[in-house]
Amino acid sequence: MTDTAADDRTETGRKPAYDAVLLVSFGGPDGPDDVLPFLENVLRGRNVPRERMLEVAEHYHHFGGKSPINEQNRALLSSLRAELDRHGPHLPVYWGNRNWHPLLTDTLREMADAGVKRAIAFVTSGFSSYSGCRQYRENIAAACEPLGPRCPQVDKIRVFFNHPGFVDPMADNVRAAVGRFPAADRAAVPVLFTAHSIPTSMADSCRYVAQLTEACRLVAAGAGVTDWQLVFQSRSGPPGQPWLEPDVCDAIRERHGRGVRRLVVAPIGFISDHMEVLYDLDTEAADLCRELGIEMVRAATVGTDPRFVSMIRELIAERAFDLPTRTAVGELPASHDVCPVDCCPAPPSRRPS
Repeated sequence: MTDTAADDRTETGRKPAYDAVLLVSFGGPDGPDDVLPFLENVLRGRNVPRERMLEVAEHYHHFGGKSPINEQNRALLSSLRAELDRHGPHLPVYWGNRNWHPLLTDTLREMADAGVKRAIAFVTSGFSSYSGCRQYRENIAAACEPLGPRCPQVDKIRVFFNHPGFVDPMADNVRAAVGRFPAADRAAVPVLFTAHSIPTSMADSCRYVAQLTEACRLVAAGAGVTDWQLVFQSRSGPPGQPWLEPDVCDAIRERHGRGVRRLVVAPIGFISDHMEVLYDLDTEAADLCRELGIEMVRAATVGTDPRFVSMIRELIAERAFDLPTRTAVGELPASHDVCPVDCCPAPPSRRPS
């Protein structure tokens, strides 16, 4: 650690404020036997009917009971380590999940055993909401409790919805998707940007919709798209609870009613092609489009695009060295480094009584 810290000090004039990076993600089952225990972890404390849990379990079994998210995180981990090796800060990178192995509790114990005192965490969610930001911070805090004073201090990196390292690759992916249609038809092809639906009570107390709308606007402008719409997918709450709408499939039906026969679906709310992309979009939405006679192309997620990985390194460096610049594009400013105490509160059903 001493030699690499010296390298960073030569580069920036000071030592990094952190001695490790923590990649934090949602997690997913690695095989059929993991599916129900994984979903029970996901839904613990939430008012979700068991029938819905079993329905989602079938989504995983449709793909052999294994989520692709773990391999995608391993690929991101490898790319980020290589990027930090090349450009610094030269810090070890760990990986811990909210809901499945490697679990945050185990990873933080490993970090404590290795002598890590302060870590910077990159969460694989680019937008502010309780489930996409604050809950991850709560998960980290809960995982730290058994370790007591041995646990590293963990600071979360800001959300990146309007960083060019996210916006530009997404714009290229949307442009490529539109480009799969005949040249004469491309100008009329609408783009449905999708993100995970959340309860409206959660959305009302955070900037989730505003940030998504801005990211859609930026990506559409970069891709040269004028007809676009923000829609939602993957709702999991009880039927009587209001969630963000319209659902992507409802939006497809509405577009069909207006005579649309070609469209692009772009999962802007996700950074990799995990289960909710593969099932809700590549299976359910694609099946609906075939049924309606609509030609659908799904845009790729950013994955391990070099610009996205470089963005993560930049976000780490700006906090590790307290750099004055916070890169952002568009009309909204860069998000805060440190979340306010009242940021993204839990919805009423999740708050302690």
